[in-house]
Amino acid sequence: MVVWTWPQTPVAILVALTLGMLVRWLLVRAIQRAADLAVHRAKQRSGRNAEDFAARHAARAATMGSLLRSVTNIVLTVLTVLTTLAILGIPLTPVLASAGVGGVALGIGAQSLVRDYLAGIFMIIEDQYGVGDLVDLGEAVGTVEDVGLRVTRLRDADGQAWYIRNGEIVRVGNQTQGWSTATVDLPVDTTESSTRVIDLLNTVVAEIYADPEWAEVLLEEPQVAGVQAVEAGRMTIRITAKTQPNKQGGVQRAILDRGLQAFKDAGVKGPRVLPAPPTTV
Repeated sequence: MVVWTWPQTPVAILVALTLGMLVRWLLVRAIQRAADLAVHRAKQRSGRNAEDFAARHAARAATMGSLLRSVTNIVLTVLTVLTTLAILGIPLTPVLASAGVGGVALGIGAQSLVRDYLAGIFMIIEDQYGVGDLVDLGEAVGTVEDVGLRVTRLRDADGQAWYIRNGEIVRVGNQTQGWSTATVDLPVDTTESSTRVIDLLNTVVAEIYADPEWAEVLLEEPQVAGVQAVEAGRMTIRITAKTQPNKQGGVQRAILDRGLQAFKDAGVKGPRVLPAPPTTV
Protein backbone atom coordinates (compact mmCIF):
# COMPACT_ATOMS: atom_id res chain seq x y z
CA MET A 1 0.00 0.00 0.00
CA VAL A 2 1.34 3.41 -0.98
CA VAL A 3 1.82 5.86 1.89
CA TRP A 4 1.31 9.50 0.89
CA THR A 5 1.47 12.30 3.44
CA TRP A 6 1.34 15.91 2.40
CA PRO A 7 3.81 17.63 2.31
CA GLN A 8 6.26 15.20 3.93
CA THR A 9 6.20 12.57 1.17
CA PRO A 10 6.83 14.87 -1.83
CA VAL A 11 9.49 16.78 0.12
CA ALA A 12 11.29 13.53 0.98
CA ILE A 13 11.14 12.40 -2.65
CA LEU A 14 12.46 15.78 -3.82
CA VAL A 15 15.34 15.57 -1.32
CA ALA A 16 16.19 12.05 -2.52
CA LEU A 17 16.24 13.17 -6.15
CA THR A 18 18.34 16.24 -5.33
CA LEU A 19 20.87 14.18 -3.38
CA GLY A 20 21.05 11.68 -6.24
CA MET A 21 21.78 14.41 -8.76
CA LEU A 22 24.37 16.01 -6.46
CA VAL A 23 26.16 12.70 -5.87
CA ARG A 24 26.14 12.02 -9.61
CA TRP A 25 27.70 15.44 -10.32
CA LEU A 26 30.43 14.85 -7.73
CA LEU A 27 31.18 11.35 -9.00
CA VAL A 28 31.34 12.48 -12.63
CA ARG A 29 33.86 15.18 -11.69
CA ALA A 30 35.93 12.67 -9.73
CA ILE A 31 35.84 10.22 -12.63
CA GLN A 32 37.03 12.89 -15.05
CA ARG A 33 39.89 13.89 -12.75
CA ALA A 34 40.94 10.26 -12.26
CA ALA A 35 40.88 9.61 -16.02
CA ASP A 36 42.98 12.70 -16.71
CA LEU A 37 45.50 11.65 -14.04
CA ALA A 38 45.79 8.12 -15.48
CA VAL A 39 46.32 9.49 -18.99
CA HIS A 40 48.93 11.96 -17.71
CA ARG A 41 50.91 9.15 -16.06
CA ALA A 42 50.68 7.06 -19.21
CA LYS A 43 51.99 9.99 -21.24
CA GLN A 44 55.00 10.31 -18.96
CA ARG A 45 55.76 6.59 -19.38
CA SER A 46 55.29 6.49 -23.13
CA GLY A 47 57.83 9.18 -24.06
CA ARG A 48 55.93 10.03 -27.24
CA ASN A 49 55.68 13.46 -28.73
CA ALA A 50 52.57 15.54 -28.14
CA GLU A 51 51.14 15.12 -31.63
CA ASP A 52 51.23 11.33 -31.55
CA PHE A 53 49.73 11.25 -28.09
CA ALA A 54 46.90 13.74 -28.65
CA ALA A 55 44.57 11.36 -30.53
CA ARG A 56 45.23 8.53 -28.12
CA HIS A 57 44.62 10.78 -25.12
CA ALA A 58 41.26 11.85 -26.51
CA ALA A 59 40.22 8.28 -27.32
CA ARG A 60 41.16 6.91 -23.91
CA ALA A 61 39.59 9.80 -22.03
CA ALA A 62 36.36 9.48 -24.01
CA THR A 63 36.18 5.71 -23.52
CA MET A 64 36.87 5.75 -19.80
CA GLY A 65 34.62 8.73 -19.19
CA SER A 66 31.72 7.22 -21.13
CA LEU A 67 32.04 3.86 -19.40
CA LEU A 68 32.29 5.16 -15.85
CA ARG A 69 29.53 7.71 -16.39
CA SER A 70 27.24 4.96 -17.64
CA VAL A 71 27.98 2.82 -14.58
CA THR A 72 27.43 5.81 -12.29
CA ASN A 73 24.10 6.65 -13.92
CA ILE A 74 22.84 3.07 -13.62
CA VAL A 75 23.85 2.65 -9.98
CA LEU A 76 22.48 6.02 -8.86
CA THR A 77 19.24 5.52 -10.79
CA VAL A 78 18.66 2.16 -9.09
CA LEU A 79 19.44 3.61 -5.65
CA THR A 80 17.16 6.60 -6.23
CA VAL A 81 14.28 4.40 -7.37
CA LEU A 82 14.67 2.12 -4.35
CA THR A 83 14.80 5.12 -2.03
CA THR A 84 11.65 6.55 -3.61
CA LEU A 85 9.83 3.23 -3.21
CA ALA A 86 10.87 3.09 0.44
CA ILE A 87 9.56 6.63 1.00
CA LEU A 88 6.22 5.63 -0.56
CA GLY A 89 6.00 2.69 1.83
CA ILE A 90 6.26 0.00 -0.86
CA PRO A 91 7.90 -3.16 0.58
CA LEU A 92 11.31 -3.72 -1.00
CA THR A 93 11.91 -7.30 0.15
CA PRO A 94 10.11 -8.96 -2.80
CA VAL A 95 11.76 -6.56 -5.25
CA LEU A 96 15.25 -7.17 -3.86
CA ALA A 97 14.69 -10.93 -3.73
CA SER A 98 13.63 -11.03 -7.38
CA ALA A 99 16.53 -8.81 -8.38
CA GLY A 100 18.95 -11.03 -6.47
CA VAL A 101 17.75 -14.21 -8.17
CA GLY A 102 17.84 -12.53 -11.59
CA GLY A 103 21.28 -11.11 -10.91
CA VAL A 104 22.70 -14.50 -9.94
CA ALA A 105 21.26 -16.12 -13.07
CA LEU A 106 22.54 -13.30 -15.27
CA GLY A 107 25.97 -13.41 -13.63
CA ILE A 108 26.33 -17.16 -14.20
CA GLY A 109 25.34 -16.85 -17.84
CA ALA A 110 27.51 -13.81 -18.53
CA GLN A 111 30.75 -14.61 -16.69
CA SER A 112 32.89 -14.48 -19.82
CA LEU A 113 31.23 -11.23 -20.92
CA VAL A 114 31.92 -9.61 -17.55
CA ARG A 115 35.53 -10.83 -17.66
CA ASP A 116 35.97 -9.35 -21.14
CA TYR A 117 34.63 -5.97 -20.04
CA LEU A 118 36.72 -5.88 -16.84
CA ALA A 119 39.87 -6.79 -18.79
CA GLY A 120 39.07 -4.08 -21.36
CA ILE A 121 38.61 -1.48 -18.63
CA PHE A 122 42.00 -2.24 -17.04
CA MET A 123 43.74 -2.36 -20.42
CA ILE A 124 42.51 1.13 -21.20
CA ILE A 125 43.26 2.53 -17.73
CA GLU A 126 46.76 1.02 -17.63
CA ASP A 127 47.49 2.07 -21.24
CA GLN A 128 48.77 -1.38 -22.16
CA TYR A 129 48.27 -0.57 -25.86
CA GLY A 130 46.34 1.76 -28.11
CA VAL A 131 45.29 2.28 -31.69
CA GLY A 132 48.33 2.22 -33.98
CA ASP A 133 50.54 0.16 -31.65
CA LEU A 134 52.34 -2.93 -32.96
CA VAL A 135 51.58 -5.65 -30.40
CA ASP A 136 52.02 -9.37 -29.81
CA LEU A 137 48.95 -10.82 -28.07
CA GLY A 138 50.06 -14.44 -28.26
CA GLU A 139 47.60 -15.76 -30.82
CA ALA A 140 48.05 -12.79 -33.17
CA VAL A 141 50.70 -10.18 -33.94
CA GLY A 142 49.81 -6.97 -35.71
CA THR A 143 48.82 -3.33 -35.56
CA VAL A 144 45.94 -2.37 -33.27
CA GLU A 145 43.05 -0.89 -35.25
CA ASP A 146 40.44 -0.66 -32.51
CA VAL A 147 40.36 -1.09 -28.73
CA GLY A 148 36.90 -1.81 -27.37
CA LEU A 149 35.76 -2.77 -23.91
CA ARG A 150 35.02 -6.34 -25.05
CA VAL A 151 37.10 -6.94 -28.20
CA THR A 152 40.44 -5.75 -29.59
CA ARG A 153 40.90 -5.72 -33.38
CA LEU A 154 44.36 -6.29 -34.93
CA ARG A 155 45.60 -6.21 -38.51
CA ASP A 156 48.55 -8.53 -39.15
CA ALA A 157 51.32 -8.17 -41.75
CA ASP A 158 49.29 -10.19 -44.29
CA GLY A 159 46.31 -7.84 -43.97
CA GLN A 160 44.16 -10.27 -42.02
CA ALA A 161 41.95 -8.77 -39.29
CA TRP A 162 41.96 -10.49 -35.89
CA TYR A 163 39.22 -10.00 -33.28
CA ILE A 164 40.43 -11.00 -29.83
CA ARG A 165 38.29 -10.98 -26.69
CA ASN A 166 39.96 -8.92 -23.99
CA GLY A 167 39.31 -11.58 -21.35
CA GLU A 168 41.36 -14.10 -23.37
CA ILE A 169 44.48 -11.89 -23.51
CA VAL A 170 46.95 -13.14 -20.91
CA ARG A 171 50.06 -11.29 -22.10
CA VAL A 172 50.81 -8.23 -24.21
CA GLY A 173 54.07 -7.47 -26.00
CA ASN A 174 54.00 -3.83 -27.13
CA GLN A 175 56.71 -2.90 -29.63
CA THR A 176 55.58 0.73 -29.90
CA GLN A 177 55.72 2.06 -26.35
CA GLY A 178 58.83 3.76 -25.02
CA TRP A 179 61.68 2.74 -27.34
CA SER A 180 62.97 -0.09 -29.53
CA THR A 181 66.37 -1.66 -30.09
CA ALA A 182 67.99 -2.16 -33.47
CA THR A 183 70.41 -5.08 -33.51
CA VAL A 184 72.79 -5.70 -36.43
CA ASP A 185 75.29 -8.56 -36.75
CA LEU A 186 78.03 -8.07 -39.36
CA PRO A 187 80.14 -11.13 -40.29
CA VAL A 188 83.78 -10.94 -41.33
CA ASP A 189 86.59 -13.41 -41.90
CA THR A 190 88.22 -14.75 -38.73
CA THR A 191 91.63 -13.69 -40.06
CA GLU A 192 90.63 -10.01 -39.81
CA SER A 193 91.72 -7.94 -36.83
CA SER A 194 88.75 -7.47 -34.50
CA THR A 195 90.20 -4.16 -33.26
CA ARG A 196 90.45 -2.80 -36.80
CA VAL A 197 86.92 -3.90 -37.70
CA ILE A 198 85.44 -2.44 -34.49
CA ASP A 199 87.21 0.90 -35.05
CA LEU A 200 85.86 0.96 -38.59
CA LEU A 201 82.32 0.29 -37.40
CA ASN A 202 82.62 2.94 -34.66
CA THR A 203 83.30 5.46 -37.41
CA VAL A 204 80.26 4.21 -39.35
CA VAL A 205 77.83 4.48 -36.43
CA ALA A 206 79.17 7.92 -35.53
CA GLU A 207 78.43 9.11 -39.07
CA ILE A 208 74.92 7.66 -38.92
CA TYR A 209 74.26 9.33 -35.57
CA ALA A 210 75.41 12.68 -36.99
CA ASP A 211 73.23 12.27 -40.09
CA PRO A 212 70.16 14.60 -39.87
CA GLU A 213 68.09 11.85 -41.53
CA TRP A 214 68.30 9.79 -38.33
CA ALA A 215 68.36 12.62 -35.80
CA GLU A 216 64.69 12.13 -34.83
CA VAL A 217 64.89 8.33 -34.89
CA LEU A 218 68.01 7.56 -32.85
CA LEU A 219 67.65 8.23 -29.12
CA GLU A 220 71.38 7.81 -28.52
CA GLU A 221 74.52 6.98 -30.48
CA PRO A 222 74.64 3.34 -31.68
CA GLN A 223 77.11 1.16 -29.83
CA VAL A 224 79.49 -1.41 -31.29
CA ALA A 225 79.18 -4.16 -28.69
CA GLY A 226 82.15 -6.12 -30.06
CA VAL A 227 82.65 -9.71 -31.10
CA GLN A 228 79.40 -11.61 -30.70
CA ALA A 229 80.44 -15.05 -31.97
CA VAL A 230 83.35 -16.85 -33.63
CA GLU A 231 82.70 -19.86 -35.82
CA ALA A 232 84.63 -21.72 -38.48
CA GLY A 233 85.76 -19.02 -40.92
CA ARG A 234 83.32 -16.42 -39.49
CA MET A 235 83.60 -13.68 -36.85
CA THR A 236 80.43 -11.74 -36.04
CA ILE A 237 80.48 -8.13 -34.76
CA ARG A 238 77.29 -6.87 -33.09
CA ILE A 239 75.96 -3.29 -33.18
CA THR A 240 72.99 -2.09 -31.11
CA ALA A 241 71.03 1.17 -31.34
CA LYS A 242 68.23 2.62 -29.24
CA THR A 243 65.51 4.08 -31.48
CA GLN A 244 62.07 5.59 -31.40
CA PRO A 245 59.31 2.97 -30.94
CA ASN A 246 58.98 0.62 -33.91
CA LYS A 247 61.61 2.53 -35.94
CA GLN A 248 64.42 0.01 -35.60
CA GLY A 249 63.97 -1.50 -39.06
CA GLY A 250 65.21 1.52 -40.97
CA VAL A 251 68.18 1.96 -38.63
CA GLN A 252 69.14 -1.69 -39.04
CA ARG A 253 69.14 -1.38 -42.82
CA ALA A 254 71.18 1.84 -42.71
CA ILE A 255 73.83 0.34 -40.41
CA LEU A 256 74.02 -2.83 -42.47
CA ASP A 257 74.32 -0.95 -45.77
CA ARG A 258 76.95 1.51 -44.57
CA GLY A 259 78.85 -1.14 -42.66
CA LEU A 260 79.14 -3.43 -45.66
CA GLN A 261 80.18 -0.50 -47.85
CA ALA A 262 82.84 0.47 -45.30
CA PHE A 263 84.14 -3.12 -45.29
CA LYS A 264 84.33 -3.07 -49.08
CA ASP A 265 86.18 0.27 -49.14
CA ALA A 266 88.65 -0.86 -46.46
CA GLY A 267 89.23 -4.26 -48.01
CA VAL A 268 87.79 -6.20 -45.09
CA LYS A 269 87.21 -9.79 -46.15
CA GLY A 270 83.86 -11.47 -45.67
CA PRO A 271 83.44 -14.81 -43.95
CA ARG A 272 84.96 -17.81 -45.62
CA VAL A 273 82.83 -20.66 -46.82
CA LEU A 274 84.63 -23.78 -45.66
CA PRO A 275 84.29 -26.94 -47.68
CA ALA A 276 81.94 -29.53 -46.33
CA PRO A 277 83.61 -32.53 -44.68
CA PRO A 278 83.78 -35.64 -46.87
CA THR A 279 81.02 -38.11 -46.36
CA THR A 280 81.71 -41.78 -45.83
CA VAL A 281 79.57 -44.46 -47.37
